[in-house]
Amino acid sequence: MKRFAHLLSAALFAAALTISGTIAGTVGGTAAQAWAKEYKIGSMIDLSGPTSSVGQPYAKGIHDGAAWINANGGIGGVPITLLEADTAYNAQQGIATYKRFTTSEHVVGIQGFGTAVTEALARFATKDKMPYFSASYSAHLTDPATAPYNFIIAADYTTQMRAAIKYFRDGWKESRAPRIAFVYPDHPYGLAPIPGGKAYAEELGFEIVATETVGLKDIDATTQMLALLKAKPDFCWIGGTTPSTAVIMKDAVKVGLKTVFFTNIWGCDENIFKLAGDAADGNVSLQAAAAYGDDVPGMQVIKKVTNGEPQMTHYTRGFVSMLVMAEGMRIAAQKGELTGPAVKAALETLRDYDPMGLAPAISIFPDDHRPNMGVFLYRLEKGRMVFLKAQNLERKKEWLGK
Repeated sequence: MKRFAHLLSAALFAAALTISGTIAGTVGGTAAQAWAKEYKIGSMIDLSGPTSSVGQPYAKGIHDGAAWINANGGIGGVPITLLEADTAYNAQQGIATYKRFTTSEHVVGIQGFGTAVTEALARFATKDKMPYFSASYSAHLTDPATAPYNFIIAADYTTQMRAAIKYFRDGWKESRAPRIAFVYPDHPYGLAPIPGGKAYAEELGFEIVATETVGLKDIDATTQMLALLKAKPDFCWIGGTTPSTAVIMKDAVKVGLKTVFFTNIWGCDENIFKLAGDAADGNVSLQAAAAYGDDVPGMQVIKKVTNGEPQMTHYTRGFVSMLVMAEGMRIAAQKGELTGPAVKAALETLRDYDPMGLAPAISIFPDDHRPNMGVFLYRLEKGRMVFLKAQNLERKKEWLGK
């Protein structure tokens, strides 16, 4: 298992303090006194295994986010030490890493990743009072009643689907009801948003015409696309991953199916153009972070720290996740000792926190850990993700955790 420690040198950090100043000023003493301390964060990401293609850019975003925070004064003059480990989408490996981070390394927070490890560690984080950020956006992780120390920076999967459905309904011009279908893997990740998404579609007047399952590793979806061809949906949800989405889109073109596919943030990324080619054109990708090159303030920061090398949206979400955690740490440090409960309480005071436009504004409440109710929608056009709209929903209490 790979493990690295990242910490800027004292000289570089001091130079950053002199040139750039701090994010929010030094807390409790001078910057020189602050060098006696550090704040350790454990980064547990799938750098190998079945989700490594998206885990690697996400981990790099977290790494670069921590480096940028340190280069701009750290947490009130105290640097972050980022401890990085590979969890390989293996729950037992994740548990072992978590225990080492919390008992031997004494981290003050965890940056996690996938559903398998996040679900396995939710009760550990609660027991240990350990702030745990992840890239698993299952709705139940947003309910503090069951996961009080879990945090995410993207709208949960069901909210993502609801936001897109609302966007399509608002733009519908025909007198008949719009027709919608759902394609997803028979897997907890794929199944999670379906009940809530279907209920909301019916509430808005959609006609649900079909549901089909396509596995994450399937290499052919012709049978399912032929069934959809008969159902004639105007819109079709895909709840898989980019490779399975590419299979669906290509087979839809092959059988002559004309519909607008829309996917969640794992169901489509910049690799879709390599995998699906022209079959991707005209479909819609939901994202919870800006695409590389978007005209938002934070993109200039990302371009600088990456030397202008284009990054995937997964990278940007990792970067934002580190920014949000650091903001909670900063608030907690200003108020006193930085502990797990203090960081949790600080995060729950965030109201419309703007991560430099790189993601929708974030608000977290003591009884509601949904970071926001919005997504960015992009149309896939000739090898590019073209921004359509930031779609936001009302924060309905009855949707929490569902």
